[in-house]
This record gives sequence, C-alpha cells and structure tokens, in this order.
Amino acid sequence: MNRKWWKEAVVYQIYPRSFNDSNGDGIGDLQGIIEKLDYLKWLGVDVIWLNPIYQSPNDDNGYDISDYYNIMNELGTMADFDELLEETHKRELNLVMDLVINHTSDEHDWFVESRSSRNNPKRDFYIWQKGKDGKEPNNWLSRFSGSAWEYDEKTGEYYLHLFSRKQPDLNWKNPEVKEEVFKMIDWWLKKGIDGFRMDVINFIGKADGLPDSKKTDSPEQYANQPLVHEVLQAMNREVLSNYDIMTVGETPFVTPEIGRLYVQEERQELDMIFHFEHVYLANFTGENFIKYKEIQKKWYDVIRKNGWNSQYLANHDQPRPVSKFGNDQKYRYESAKLLATMLMTLPGTPYIYQGEEIGMTNVKFSSIENYNDIWTVNKYKEEIAKGRDPEVVLNELQPLSRDNSRTPMQWNSNQNAGFTSGTPWLKVNPNYKKINVEKALLAQDSVLNYYKKMISFRKEHATLVYGSYQPLMEDDQQIYAYIRKSNNESLLVILNNSILEKEFDWNQLELKERDLLIANLPTANKDKGEKTILRPYEARIYSIF
Repeated sequence: MNRKWWKEAVVYQIYPRSFNDSNGDGIGDLQGIIEKLDYLKWLGVDVIWLNPIYQSPNDDNGYDISDYYNIMNELGTMADFDELLEETHKRELNLVMDLVINHTSDEHDWFVESRSSRNNPKRDFYIWQKGKDGKEPNNWLSRFSGSAWEYDEKTGEYYLHLFSRKQPDLNWKNPEVKEEVFKMIDWWLKKGIDGFRMDVINFIGKADGLPDSKKTDSPEQYANQPLVHEVLQAMNREVLSNYDIMTVGETPFVTPEIGRLYVQEERQELDMIFHFEHVYLANFTGENFIKYKEIQKKWYDVIRKNGWNSQYLANHDQPRPVSKFGNDQKYRYESAKLLATMLMTLPGTPYIYQGEEIGMTNVKFSSIENYNDIWTVNKYKEEIAKGRDPEVVLNELQPLSRDNSRTPMQWNSNQNAGFTSGTPWLKVNPNYKKINVEKALLAQDSVLNYYKKMISFRKEHATLVYGSYQPLMEDDQQIYAYIRKSNNESLLVILNNSILEKEFDWNQLELKERDLLIANLPTANKDKGEKTILRPYEARIYSIF
C-alpha cells in the first residue's frame, strides 16, 4: 500500500463563523483562527479544513460564492488569509479549503451576465431551459425543498438550482466553465494551500437531455453521472497532480461500489470521499449499531485494495456525536471517549469537527426564535401551519437542527464561552460553563486530554493507518470489537457502546498473551477467568500475541 501523508493525518474541521471571534462583532473570523493555532498544534492534529471563506451573500452560510478570489468581508481580508496560511505552515500544519463548484451564488458576476440576456457569452455557464407544458422543464426537486427550477422573468427561461434558488448550478458541459474553475483551483494551490474538500462534487454532471426522475425526490439524473468522472480526471491531470495535496469529495447517494470509482488510485480522481450511510442512522443502539458495523465492513472490503476511506462522526450539518451516537447525560465523558477511540482506530483518515474533542453536545433552545438554521425554521413554520402544537414540533426538531453543530465553540467559562466579546451570531449552548476547553485542559481525565492521547496513540501505531481490519462479534448489539493487524503488530479494540455492562469472552481468540495499552476508564479490571466485564461505554485497546 502506498504511504501518503494524508493517510497518516488527523483532520480538524473548522466552521469559521463559530470558531473564534477576534474583533467582537459576534462572528468568528480568520484572525480568530490564527489565535487558536497553538491549541490545534498542541492537540496533535495535522490538517485544518475550513468551511467556505470566500466572498458570499451568505444565503447558505458561505456555500453560495459570489467571488472565488476574495474573502468574505465578515471573516477578514486576503491579507488575513495569507497570514493564516503562513502561521499554519510555520507550525507544520496543513490547510485545506472547501471547494464549491457545483453552483455559485446568483450574485456571482458569471450569473449576473448569464441572466442578462439569452445571447450573453456567459449564458451557457449555467443550465437554462424553456418550460414544458407551461411548467418547469422537469420534475427535479431542490435538496432544500420545492422545484429545482426558478423562472426568470427577464429572459423567459428557467435556471437549475439543486439547492437554494440563490445557488444556480454551473453547466459543466461547457468547456469554458472547466477552464475558469480549473484556473481558480490552480490560483489557490499556487498560494500554497494543501488541498480541497469538494462540496457535493458528485452532483456536477447532469444526465443528457435533463429527463424526469422516476421519483421527484430522486437524485438519479444528477448524482454520480459519467461527466463527474471525466471532470475529476481532467482536474487531476491538468491541475491537482502538479501539487502534493489531499482531496476529499462530499458524495451523497453513493454505495461502496460507486464510491470506489472516485478513490481508486489508478483512476486518478480523488484521494477519499465522505459517504453518508452511517450518519443516516438515528443512533448507535440495538439494530442500528449492528448496521453501523456492517457499513464499516462493506466499505472496508470494497475500498481497501486500491483506495482509501475517511472516518467521521460529525460535521457542520450533523448533530453532535455524543448526543446522537453516545449518551450526553449520565455517560457523556465515557461515551465521548469511546467515540474518540473508535474514530482513531477504524481504517481511514479521521476527521474531528470543532468541539467534538471536548464533548460538546446538542443544544435545546427554548424558542424557535433562537434558531438560525434555515431548514429548522422553515420546517417549524410548515408544521405549525398544519395546526400542530408548537412545543411538540420544537421538541421534534431540536435533535435534528444543523444549529446543534454550529453553536459557538466553548473556550472558557466567561461570557459567551470566550467565543466573542460581542453578541454571538448564534446563541452559545447554555452548558458552556461545564463544557469548555479551559476547564478540560485542567482535568487530567477530560474528554479533551483523551482525544490528545488517542491522536498521539494513532501516530505511534502505523498499524492503525495501514493495518488490516478484522471485525469480531458482528451480530452483537452492544460490543464493537475488531483487530487491526500489520506484519509486526496486532491491536484489539473493544468498545461497549451501551448503558449496560457486558462480558467479553477471551476464548473466542486464540491468544498467548494480551497487554492493555489504553482505556477510557480507570482500569480496575472486572475479570472472571477468561471473561472481562466491560462497564457502560468502556473502551479498551490491547496488544495481542
């Protein structure tokens, strides 16, 4: 297997708006990130991935880009970015940018020109169609609800937007689009950034003729179309291969077999992808935990020969993992540490989302007025309009809202968790006095110190990067156990993801010896001969012989 720096790396995702505010305007910024680089270096991560920081009207929190060559005003300036890049590299950290090229903002110069007239030279930069039978060109739906088509009065045609109507899709069949976007990608790489996370990259190819989908909400006519592979291979050949960088693609609606096409080394497309199978699970209890183990196994089996996996439990669109997959009440410490153990020992490059390393939890705002997430607010209005009880609706939406991951980073016990001296753009989780970085640094047994320990452990054991993966007890609803093995080492990981105790029977393995290397709980063993009683949310890693 080819050794690569990004296979051995641990990635830390920053949502700039919510990370650290340096100027008191209530919005996190680039100077705020610079202030915290020493913290990230101390933690032991290798790569910082930034959510979009380009100029944007912020209809979709920066994923609607109006200028790829400038920085969003509220986040800082290009001089701030250059300083951030320099300071990041000074600490031997890598910086990865978010790349959003399925669509732009409708305020991008390209689209302003495109919609100005049917014969404008930029018209074909986007996907315009005449209506059909007095309606939209086809039955495609936006991922943000409603039709994926917006009628333009001035030119009498519809434009395609798979997301917000302010996010028109680029026409990747136009070679000029490819030329302009590749030029922009090269511009950033020449600056010295270390790679890209590519937003919904598998949506950029649309089926010839734009036919109706069999089901209106199906992505079949725009997800994983042949054109995306042509574009990625050309991008790699003409631009990416000139630099020693990492690439990861966000790819909804992929199976392992489809996913393999993006990451096979000989195809020269992407280094790894984010699939969504595991985050669609409601929790990690009972049958869902068995499903999670099945997902891990099938992705490993399909990808391992000539591709690479990613591992993540959280991001800016997902609930907090300790609330969704663990237990954020009685067992917050234990379950957050168990999830850290799992994240750092499964095959693939691990991604940590800001605050995950201190065990930040979902938020339960008492009023819909405190929520910012457009999906949460719209869904609430929609349900209330049906005559439903507002309190019941709010209770249903609280665990699902994207604001769970977007509440400001909790740095200390001061006002607004030390995130800002002003009024934060989104309210801070009220539990910040209990859960924050400053407090965690002082507690030897904190979630934060355990994350640091696990990151270091992964780096000391190349087996966790390049070793084989062999799951055990695959039908067990409580225990997740697996062996990571290389030529000179075998490591056994045992996780009891449950509020109940559980026996682990050593007789299922033919061992001469076992040595406990790391555990998330004090290791006063409850051993009964060849059986170990694992406490709720206990995680252990053994060296086995």
